[in-house]
Amino acid sequence: MKFLFDLFPVILFFLVYKFADGHQDAAHALAVQYMGGLISGGNVTPEQAPIMLASLVGIVATILQILYLLARGRKVDGMLWLSLGVIVVTGGATIYFHDESFIKWKPTILYWAFALALFVAQVGFRNNLMRKVMEAQIRLPDAVWARVGYAWMTFFAAIGVLNLVMAFIVFKGNTGAWVNFKLFGITGIFFAFIVVQTLMLSKYIEEHEQPQGQGKGDA
Repeated sequence: MKFLFDLFPVILFFLVYKFADGHQDAAHALAVQYMGGLISGGNVTPEQAPIMLASLVGIVATILQILYLLARGRKVDGMLWLSLGVIVVTGGATIYFHDESFIKWKPTILYWAFALALFVAQVGFRNNLMRKVMEAQIRLPDAVWARVGYAWMTFFAAIGVLNLVMAFIVFKGNTGAWVNFKLFGITGIFFAFIVVQTLMLSKYIEEHEQPQGQGKGDA
C-alpha cells in the first residue's frame, strides 16, 4: 500500500495522458476551457493537450497526497515535499509554455536531488540516510552501510541520466513512449535494483542472525 501510495501521482499522470492522447479533441477542449488562464497565449494544439492535462493532474495528485497525510496527522517526509516542489515547477512550466520538455526533466531533477542529498549527508555530515531508512528492517556492518549509501547515490544519478536519454534521444518526438517508460520502465528498474541489492546483502543478514540462533540452541 505504501508503494502504491508513492506511485499515486505517477499512475494518475499515466492514465490521464493515455486517455487524453486517445481523445485529443476532447482533451484539447478541456485544456482550452479550464486551463486557458494558465497557458501563455491561452491556447494549445490538440497534440499538446494530453501532456498538459497529465501535468496538471500530477501536480494536484501530489498536493492531495500531502493533504491526506496532514489530515491523518502523519509526518510528510522531505522527499514528498521535494517531489511537490519539482512537479509544481516542471509541470507548471510545461503548462504555461506548452512545452513537454520541462515535465520530462522532472524525474531526472528529482533523482539527482536524492543522489545529492545522500552524498552531502553521508560525506559531508557522516549521516547515512539509507541506514536511517533501512536499519529498522536489517542490521549490517558499518562498512556495508557505507557501500549501501554509495550504491543508492550511484543508482539515483544513473537513473536520472537514463531518463534524459530515453526522453530526448531514444523516444524523442514520441511522448507516449516516454510516459510508458516513466511508469513501467523506471518502476521495473527500481524493483530489479532492490532485488539485486537484497541478494547481495543477504549474506550479511544471515551472518548477523546465525549467532542468535546458535545462542538459543545452546541454551
